[in-house]
Amino acid sequence: MRIGIIIGRIGGVDGVALETEKWIEVLKKLGHEVFIMSGEFESWDMDYEHDYLFPALSFFSVEAEWGQRKAFYEPDKDPDPLLDHVESASNMIYEAMLQWVTDKKIDAILSENASALPCHLSMGVAIKKLIKDTGLPIVTHDHDFHWERGQRYVSVHPEINQYVDDNFPLLLPNVKHAVINTFGVETFKNRFNIDATLVPNVMDFNRVYGVPTPENQCFLKDIGITEDEIALLQVTRIVRRKGIETAISLIDKLDDKKLKLVITGNNNDDENKEYYNELIDQIHELNLSNQIIFAAHKVLDHKDLSDVYAHGRACTYFSTYEGFGNAFVESVLAKKPIFVNNYKPVYMQDIGNKGFETVMIEDGHLTPKSVQQMSDIIYNPKRCLEIGAYNFNLGKKYFSFDVLEEKLNSLFTF
Repeated sequence: MRIGIIIGRIGGVDGVALETEKWIEVLKKLGHEVFIMSGEFESWDMDYEHDYLFPALSFFSVEAEWGQRKAFYEPDKDPDPLLDHVESASNMIYEAMLQWVTDKKIDAILSENASALPCHLSMGVAIKKLIKDTGLPIVTHDHDFHWERGQRYVSVHPEINQYVDDNFPLLLPNVKHAVINTFGVETFKNRFNIDATLVPNVMDFNRVYGVPTPENQCFLKDIGITEDEIALLQVTRIVRRKGIETAISLIDKLDDKKLKLVITGNNNDDENKEYYNELIDQIHELNLSNQIIFAAHKVLDHKDLSDVYAHGRACTYFSTYEGFGNAFVESVLAKKPIFVNNYKPVYMQDIGNKGFETVMIEDGHLTPKSVQQMSDIIYNPKRCLEIGAYNFNLGKKYFSFDVLEEKLNSLFTF
């Protein structure tokens, strides 16, 4: 089958892009030919026969940026110009999509969160027009939804809110919905009486990952960590829901100058650097500037994350909300202990109930007991190895490519 993937960006370090790459790998293994239409190919060797760059699909395009600002951030008194703009832009995008599916003889579409979250209004509407007009079968890989994001996708204009509800998620007869957590399955059943398919985020547990190599042996040295120091890893982007302030507090409470926290992600998705600046203030107030390391400049893309994990003692993951939580399974793959917040709405019912050995906190609150438990692990390398091996075997059982292959084999049978 010739499968066309529509996505805002691919090749970067956000969860949607990372998971899409895994789907591509497994779809190819199943014998499908994969074509990609994306607004950005970040750190990606483009194959121009199969990869089509269409900048209007980028979340940072004029169409997306203006639409988001006028819909949710700085609305005008009259919503009609915005609705007219989205319709006009969506028609332009639709025409490009139609030409693409025709030229490439696409048999089925995979929409990567573009039909679930309204972070690019005209893109999502264009996909809807494409499916309505062509009748192509489509799988929508729905990572998260607007009602899960508080006020982020709520407009002061009822007309805009209705427009969002009408188009996100994509509710058409020939749509198969793949969601990444149990909450998504329950939501589709309760809201729309639709049976969605649960496809957890996965990792390739057959690959060598997170091990020291001659190529990565200087990683810690390159970011200013010496051989007698210990690195804890915060392998996430810098956005508020990642709970990085809790990881910084942990470093403070452990009170060991030899302990360093390495934050790997950038702050590109942090609006006006508001959260980043709060972290900087916290680091300054706690006098931790020598122990908190922002390393995004050394972690240019996800292919380097294996190098990062190779030299960390344990991982912090104190997120308050996640659609799934790739970094958790990544840590398991790298055989690193993980300290986790019971993030909503996923952790306990989709991951925590599988039996992983972690130190878990509630509501971002570090208790003396939990800090001591983390300390006992950090300063016991043998225990770290035992936990890593135990969790790895569980991860392979529940979150491997074998699980994904079974799910995709079913989804892409039309």
